[in-house]
Amino acid sequence: MQVTASIFKAYDIRGLVGSELTPDFAFATGAAFARFIIQEREPGTIVVGEDMRDSSAPLADAFSDGATSQGMDVIRIGLASTDMLYFASGKLNLPGIMFTASHNPAQYNGMKLCKSGAKPIGQESGLLTIKQLIQEGIAISNRPVGSIRKMDLLDDYVTYLIDRFPKKTFKKRKLKVVIDAGNGMAGFTAPSVMKKLNVELIPMYFDLDGDFPNHEANPIEPKNLKDLQKRVKKEKADLGLAFDGDADRCFLVDENADLVNPSSLTALIAVRELKRNPGASIIYNLISSKAVPEIILENGGKPVRSRVGHSYIKSLMAQTGAVFGGEHSGHFYFADFWRADSGMLAALYALAELMDSPKSLSEILESFDRYFSSGEINTQVKDASKSIKLVRKKYENENEIDDLDGLTVSSQKWWFNLRPSNTEPLLRLNVEADSPKLMAEIRDTVLSLI
Repeated sequence: MQVTASIFKAYDIRGLVGSELTPDFAFATGAAFARFIIQEREPGTIVVGEDMRDSSAPLADAFSDGATSQGMDVIRIGLASTDMLYFASGKLNLPGIMFTASHNPAQYNGMKLCKSGAKPIGQESGLLTIKQLIQEGIAISNRPVGSIRKMDLLDDYVTYLIDRFPKKTFKKRKLKVVIDAGNGMAGFTAPSVMKKLNVELIPMYFDLDGDFPNHEANPIEPKNLKDLQKRVKKEKADLGLAFDGDADRCFLVDENADLVNPSSLTALIAVRELKRNPGASIIYNLISSKAVPEIILENGGKPVRSRVGHSYIKSLMAQTGAVFGGEHSGHFYFADFWRADSGMLAALYALAELMDSPKSLSEILESFDRYFSSGEINTQVKDASKSIKLVRKKYENENEIDDLDGLTVSSQKWWFNLRPSNTEPLLRLNVEADSPKLMAEIRDTVLSLI
């Protein structure tokens, strides 16, 4: 069948409902995924989860019919966060698919796929094969049609997360926690998790609504955090949590309603993991603060630098035996969560640290915030490679250069990374320096060149 090539992203499928993503396309994808699973000698059952968008259930229905047409069995877990789907794939050791467009607006939907044990599927690990199978068309199988059954795994998911921590961890200090679910899937999972903890939960936008009536479920955009920040101040809360639409990412605001740098949360989790696993390897992506590898080393760990993107992080975790990996985008990966990412698990680490300490979150993180960052700046360009070459020419003679992911330039007092977007004609710039003035100087110089 004809498909819009652009909907196949680096790590998932994502597009407009009705024009790019239709029930026919979902059926074809189910058949193609089943065929791919057979080729890969994976187990003959697929776990299917869905978010709260109106289009998710019909698309999941069509996908399930496509998969069963090839003799594949399907387990429907119903409403789920993406990390809950990964949990299901890990616990049951089955391949899976999650219907979600994550933080994208209401008119979008998508599919995140994985092999058994939550092993990622991206362009380099099967997504292009699935695309080709869809385009070629799948012949009707002579196998008996597979079965579809339902399974409720919410309680198992919650228990698994809580049991990763020592008993009574979450029964210590009483905390007041504001959670902004953004009308996404955290509104489904968070109540079940929080009722197990010694917290006073103040819910915001917990109604599941794929039209996102309050704000986009995209906490990386500062405007979408404003309601949470106001509420944290009003309630005098200890912590605020903001989740994206499929709840696999979590952003924190402290008791002052200031956004917590995701690199600081990476460092916090790393320290706790190194107490459990002395000397272990920890993955961090290359746009994380340089404080992260410093803190890993200070706590006896081995920092391992990675490209941006979950497939690279997960691959490095497997290669190095790393116990944890953190991305500056708010994704956090855990070896004992099948190397999958979980926003809820990251939030639990922050809550555990708060309950273990008499300090506020800002006081706990004070030693982790060592440098000054620009945040990610996106610039539309006509020719990304030409722009990168101009920047390289400016800096290459007097500074350290590497090409792990785009262009990274480092000196003793500052560094920056300039890398092209996988999906858009954009260059993404991240700058960090020892002082705000120096950071601004480097930022403005680079931007003037592109």
